[in-house]
Amino acid sequence: MSGDPVEPIEFVPDDDGRGGVTVMMDGSPQSHVNLADPGSLGFEYIAHFAAVIDTLPAGPLGVTHIGGAGLTLARYVNAERPGSPQIVLEPNVRLTDLVRRELPLPRRHRIRVRPVDGLTGVAQLADGSADVVVLDAYANGRVPAELTTVQFLGDVSRVLKPNGTLVVNIADEPDMAYLRRVYAGLVTVFGQVALIGTHEVLKRRRFGNTVAVASHSALDLVALRREVARMSFPTGLRDGDQLARQLAGSAPFTSADSAQSPPPPPLRGWRAR
Repeated sequence: MSGDPVEPIEFVPDDDGRGGVTVMMDGSPQSHVNLADPGSLGFEYIAHFAAVIDTLPAGPLGVTHIGGAGLTLARYVNAERPGSPQIVLEPNVRLTDLVRRELPLPRRHRIRVRPVDGLTGVAQLADGSADVVVLDAYANGRVPAELTTVQFLGDVSRVLKPNGTLVVNIADEPDMAYLRRVYAGLVTVFGQVALIGTHEVLKRRRFGNTVAVASHSALDLVALRREVARMSFPTGLRDGDQLARQLAGSAPFTSADSAQSPPPPPLRGWRAR
């Protein structure tokens, strides 16, 4: 009796000679890593994650990553915030083993990978143990349904410090139907929410990634706008009344009424730079 099929994992070198590698699973890009340059992030939404990190107070940060793949953002935090204790919840042990072998982590890092899914792993974390939680978990190209419910977001809130920050990678169609419901959950649990995305995604011109930033404390929108303005690709930030008007009218996901994110389009829909 055969087991489940094993997803093919590839490490594809960039063709520009700069040393970057794209981690591919089942034909889809998962991460971009450059061992010589942790600031070479590859994907637009990872750059948006990094922009949020850069607005937070100086010094080490306790970061929990839900989803790991090539550990791109964890490497960035390690380089920019030396001494930061980081926990990565990544259930795909085979992927983690290959990444460690092919793209080894730097010396003296404080990155710990736990072989558990997000729902299980977050439940095991201590109250107030993280400055930042990064939700970037995908299975077969889709965000698992259980990771965007108000119940799960409430557990993430428990793990965050009172002034902590949650950042979420949300992939959606131009109609933003899925994003509306995730946004509703974030507002319900955290209150303060902003969205960062490329102009073509925010203007509903293509399937793509939007990064939501959520906190119980007021977001530093001035700093966020400054970071967004420095992006090398056209990027926007939406918050407050404008965001509420755009995404109004949807109920949050719950444990009894949840859904995966929409399936991704062909590879051209996911852009790496």
